Amino acid sequence: MIDSECWAVTGFVGERFGVTLRGHDGEPLGELVQLALRRNPKRAHLLVSTVLGKHVPVDPRSVHETGLRLGRAVAGRVDEPPALVIGYAETATGLGHCVAEALGADYLHSTRRAIDGLAPAGSFVEQHSHATGHLLLPEDPALLSRSGVVVLVDDEFSTGATALNTIAELQRLCPRARYVIAALVDLRTPIDRERTLDTAARLGTSVEVVSLASGAVSWPDGFAAQAAEFVGAQMDVPQRVARADVIEVPARWTARESGRHGFTPDDQVAARAAAAAQAGAVMPTGPAVLVLGAEELMYAPLLIAVELAGRDGLDVSFSSSTRSPVLAVDEPGYPIRTMLRFAAHDGTGTRYAYNIATGFDDIVVVLDTDEPDLIAVLRTACDRLHVVRLPSSRPAPPALRGPAFGSYAADEVAWLLTDLSDVALEAPIEEREEAVQSGGAHYAESLPIEYQPSAEYQALFAAALDETAERIAHAVGVVTELVLDARGPGAVLVSLARAGTPIGILMRRWAQREHNLDLPHYAVSIVRGRGIDKVALRHLAAHHDPAQVMFVDGWTGKGAIARELAAAVREADPRFSPQLAVLADTGSCVSLYGTRADFLIPSACLNSTVSGLVSRTVRNDRVIAPGRFDGAKFYKELAFADVSGLFLDAISARFAAVADEVARDWPKLRDSDRTPTWSGWAAVEQISAKYGINNVNLVKPGVGETTRVLLRRVPWRVLVHPDAGAELRHVLLLATQRGVPVEEVPDLPYSCVGLIHPAYTRGATGADGRVAR
Repeated sequence: MIDSECWAVTGFVGERFGVTLRGHDGEPLGELVQLALRRNPKRAHLLVSTVLGKHVPVDPRSVHETGLRLGRAVAGRVDEPPALVIGYAETATGLGHCVAEALGADYLHSTRRAIDGLAPAGSFVEQHSHATGHLLLPEDPALLSRSGVVVLVDDEFSTGATALNTIAELQRLCPRARYVIAALVDLRTPIDRERTLDTAARLGTSVEVVSLASGAVSWPDGFAAQAAEFVGAQMDVPQRVARADVIEVPARWTARESGRHGFTPDDQVAARAAAAAQAGAVMPTGPAVLVLGAEELMYAPLLIAVELAGRDGLDVSFSSSTRSPVLAVDEPGYPIRTMLRFAAHDGTGTRYAYNIATGFDDIVVVLDTDEPDLIAVLRTACDRLHVVRLPSSRPAPPALRGPAFGSYAADEVAWLLTDLSDVALEAPIEEREEAVQSGGAHYAESLPIEYQPSAEYQALFAAALDETAERIAHAVGVVTELVLDARGPGAVLVSLARAGTPIGILMRRWAQREHNLDLPHYAVSIVRGRGIDKVALRHLAAHHDPAQVMFVDGWTGKGAIARELAAAVREADPRFSPQLAVLADTGSCVSLYGTRADFLIPSACLNSTVSGLVSRTVRNDRVIAPGRFDGAKFYKELAFADVSGLFLDAISARFAAVADEVARDWPKLRDSDRTPTWSGWAAVEQISAKYGINNVNLVKPGVGETTRVLLRRVPWRVLVHPDAGAELRHVLLLATQRGVPVEEVPDLPYSCVGLIHPAYTRGATGADGRVAR
């Protein structure tokens, strides 16, 4: 509350119209805000922040540090990280990001940008704003249903009406006991403060306000009319001539660009790295450089500006465009001296950029939409205009299902993938191997050309399926019973695409037949060296209890994916268990399995034609926007060769025959010592050393992995156990067709092992004198 120990902020508005901004002694109110006039009949004055980077260009490091300082002030009032931080569009989106960064909390900002097909999880009104409607569009609606303290962030807390409208909406969605409002300045009157307390009590909650300074605004009678007359008499914006060259900056941004649909601490780390990369692609000549964000897009441009501000020879400022129509007057003591005006990209009216019409050599504009009118007007304000276009993340679309994607029935599996069927991603096997081993590309950035087996090979697949169907059915039953014992009837199966997907479907069918359970089943992407798809995890957490999720794969070899899964899940979302259930644990890497024998699982014999006509998964930032699932292709043109349903039906048809045996065997396995020994990993290390490879990733143990080497990679040789027998017929046939030597190894701990040639280059000669092809 304002008392006698206060002082007045003067300036053009105060001197001309008698408006007074008063602050407390010892508080930096005058360093944080100034008064301006605006074209708005609801409120004639505007508090212009001098540290926000919205209307007044300012050093980006000061903007960032001020936001962090507000966040640290909030941290002093809460005992644990808040359930959520919410910032207000458009002015406080960047400020809210900074507060969430300081708190290590998840973040969401309101938006005025509707998304087709995405229903708002909530909405509220800002009465005094030029644009009153606010939408809450989280990708995960559960974000707004978390218990715990919610922090609301705005640049100013003037009457409290907007915050109270927000709290009323949030209480409707999920009642909670406490809210904290964080603002740069708190300018409520005593009446407003009383209203805040009364409304909070009526809503069954408490509200606490944290600010960097407090004070009050007062104005004489007749001010609104005088201001409107003065604003109406001002001359229009003068015509300007474009002079700047436009430089399109290469895209280097690989993170979420804003908190419009949610922003986690992991996203924040990714954004800092992306900002450094993107700033590295910007080459301003300077010395006076402005980085300009666009409306709600403030945090990403701010981080890029912070990176540029560290360069020698550059004087970097930061600001952003706005919807708010503020009067520009070139008078001393008035904060808005110049205005640039342009049409909004979406036809919703006029937008503005203030105090940037003069004084900058280079402007770096950062956009997440196409803004032709803004670019045109910025060309009048500088010598060089650098245009940075960030990919605009969208909430991930619904899961893909057959028959629109894949040949499996819609209820068999939901693919948490992006459909890349129309994107050219295939490369010859030799070219891919050369790029991967040389470090020029990651294996998950492209796809091998789908190998179509010969008629002889397909006949071997059919024979192998007939021979092994009952054995596989038994293993499916055992591992499904172990999963239901571990997770209960509410289990959620999440297979690792694509080898795990047919196994997940078979497990789902077993649960339906034996227990009348309709288990949800999803397929997600995991990439060696890059972890599990975090967007898919967010989708799963939004629709299911993470504790009920069980990851499923076809088999283990040396255990690389089991290790990758454990590390990735711990990092991405520890609410999920990294426990992995597999049909065949040949490497002794997991505790949930149907068998540990190394035998042929026929689904390993083929590629997409036994996996729902879906490719292996792709993680490539050039074709997948932030916030989207990893991708895959649907090879519908291979439908003539599809045996995906044949494989499933052949195994399912044996369920009745093995049901009694499974009922007898799975409890014995449950009660036995199933502790992983990681014997497979140790064996692979020995093989790697023995053959001078010194890279365990090039050693693929087991029937399934050896088959993949022969189908997808550039094989060097195949090691086989002399007693492996008929189960290796398809391996021997593929080796013969590709001219790969086969070596018998009596003490081999697997039926077979495939070796990829180390340091492969096209035409290079291997250690055995063969040309690697």
